[in-house]
Amino acid sequence: MLPKPNSASRESALYDPIVQESNPKTDAALTRRGFLQAGLAVGGTLVVGFHLPSAHGAQSEKPVFAPNAFIRIDTRGKVTLIMPQVEMGQGIYTAVAMILAEELDAAFDQVALEAAPPSDKLYGNPTFGIQVTGNSNSVRAFWLPLRKAAAGTRALLVQAAAQQWKVEPSSIRTENGEAIHEASGRRVAYAALVNHTQGSPPKDPALKDAKDFKLIGKPLKRFDTPDKVNGKLVYGIDVMPPGVKFATLAACPVFGGTVGHVDDAKAKSLPGVRQVIVLKEFVAVVGDHMWAAKQGLSALDITWDEGPHSAVSSDDVWKQLRAASKTEGAVANSVGDVAKGLAQGDLLEAAYEMPFLAHATMEPMNCTAHVTPTACEVWVGSQVLSRVQAIAAKVTGLPLDKVTAHNYLIGGGFGRRLEVDMVASAVQIAQQVDGPVKVVWTREEDIQHDIYRPVYRDTLSATVSNGRIVGWKHRITGSSVIARWLPPAFQKGIDIDAIDSAADIPYDIPNLRVEYVRDEPPAVPTGFWRGVGPNNNVFAIESFMDELAKKSNKDPVAFRRDLLGKSPRLKAALELAAAKSGWGNPLPARTGRGIAVQVAFGSFIATVAEAEVDTHGAVHVRRMVSAVDTGIVVNPDTVVAQLQGGLIFGLTAALYGSITIHKGRVQQSNFNDYRMLRINEIPQIEVHLIKSAEAPGGIGETGATAAPPALGNAVFAATGIRLRRMPIDQDILSGKKPS
Repeated sequence: MLPKPNSASRESALYDPIVQESNPKTDAALTRRGFLQAGLAVGGTLVVGFHLPSAHGAQSEKPVFAPNAFIRIDTRGKVTLIMPQVEMGQGIYTAVAMILAEELDAAFDQVALEAAPPSDKLYGNPTFGIQVTGNSNSVRAFWLPLRKAAAGTRALLVQAAAQQWKVEPSSIRTENGEAIHEASGRRVAYAALVNHTQGSPPKDPALKDAKDFKLIGKPLKRFDTPDKVNGKLVYGIDVMPPGVKFATLAACPVFGGTVGHVDDAKAKSLPGVRQVIVLKEFVAVVGDHMWAAKQGLSALDITWDEGPHSAVSSDDVWKQLRAASKTEGAVANSVGDVAKGLAQGDLLEAAYEMPFLAHATMEPMNCTAHVTPTACEVWVGSQVLSRVQAIAAKVTGLPLDKVTAHNYLIGGGFGRRLEVDMVASAVQIAQQVDGPVKVVWTREEDIQHDIYRPVYRDTLSATVSNGRIVGWKHRITGSSVIARWLPPAFQKGIDIDAIDSAADIPYDIPNLRVEYVRDEPPAVPTGFWRGVGPNNNVFAIESFMDELAKKSNKDPVAFRRDLLGKSPRLKAALELAAAKSGWGNPLPARTGRGIAVQVAFGSFIATVAEAEVDTHGAVHVRRMVSAVDTGIVVNPDTVVAQLQGGLIFGLTAALYGSITIHKGRVQQSNFNDYRMLRINEIPQIEVHLIKSAEAPGGIGETGATAAPPALGNAVFAATGIRLRRMPIDQDILSGKKPS
């Protein structure tokens, strides 16, 4: 069963004390135990912490057993699992359900899902401390907390059965939603124990041994697939509250510009147009349907105040970035004596650059909102639900408990929906509209007013002696998304995301120094993009490793393998990918294989790209082979699918991805000039999973980071031309311009 949206009720007094900051008066009047009992008495939604003084009142008849924030079991046997993370195609609803059901020993076909309400306190990601889905860490972050929650629940149920049967809890086993006493042949369904559980779950319950897993590791079918096929699945853009109107908007095409003057006479004369809303930063048209709103927007005559950034161009951005890259940065890691190391052996220096990129999610930005003088309700698909609630409260000036935030499945996040700018705009529009209004961004507005992946410049220097790296210096220059998005994590001039996979490079290097230089581009807003920091660093490092292998007259696979003594898991992935790809076997002219390895998001991955370059410079990707050790695999089908999708995402960026600026404006506008990889261009993709007993790693972004360097190295193998800047330039490969 698919999860139904949940919300923070603007009316529920039960929820207020948990959502708000500590209130001594409220805390004294309503303890967590009292809150739980009150919630259960009215059949309310459970939102309680992990360890409560009691799971219920000893004398009360309970409609549901709810020992923690994630699990509810009712007297009919229905097991409801509260999803702390949002589903956006990565399969997390199924993975979370498998983890909880495994440790609970619940029958998987009896499991129902429900989206968590906004609450950093209860559903905050353990890695970040806030309610967020991203960084490929849903399974990584919740692996132990969810297992402990389920195991603690199972322990309470076993205890209840033991008390009924007057036997030791250790003599009872559980399976498929039942407690079983083998010695006497007795068994009882969890549903029958709901009214007999007592006490709190143990803080450190015994967890299953991996050898006893019955669900984890199996390719179970995803919860969301049937309703995707039959069209029942509801995304944020599908929401239709009664009486909803539609709106679309236009912001100044120049970054930082504002509305000057609007002539709306023609727009208001069009059938279906209901309102023209003029605000400082954008203009919106409200209509009976999306077509009316879009036609009305096109009919407006808008004069923009372009502001101070109307002369900014991509050349300005790169000039500033390159100048910044020559300055000394904050030290992210230092080992040995890098100056001494760089003075030994053959020196190689190189610089690599990555462009701005848009997210271009399949589901364009949208948000539905309804604002009244006393309340606000928002319907959206978001990676940061608690921030949705908070920004709506800020815009309206309402207390947090008067804002209801409903979350839905997401038709592509890629980091874009870690932002809440679309919610702020929709709520501002809704303040001017009588009734709910669905605000949908056109593709053009979406691409031209994105929060873009930063431009990066990486400068690297290294020396090689006897086939081994002696000294290594890596300076990363780019904007800091972390400093804006999670300020406490930006410390001593270091963006922990920008240096990811660089400061902790997997190779054996005795002398190294990794620096970070923060440089914010003029005017252009930057944010997280699928692959985040490793996206840049893996490309630069793995491209440079190929250049060092060439300088050492060594095979790229052999060169890397000899430097992976401290990373046996990555070495194993490298050897498997090389073997499965046929590394070293002959290829046709102008065809080559390229290798890239990475330790990112807790996973160890090696990827081989095989590509052909024609005489016109066009690159045809023939084959991609990845070997991955991602620790314990919850659902192998999901891992394979995520790597397949990530590789395609990364190939798209490497072949076509670039956002350019002219006169303060983004030049791209839709898929005609911001290309996606087409189905006829998709190569054969092979994913090989390495069995592991280690804790699970992340997988959703790994393919996106692996594809560009592997492809760049394959192009070099095919042509002898080293491309140090993405996307791939056909004119360089065809000889029309120098490399």
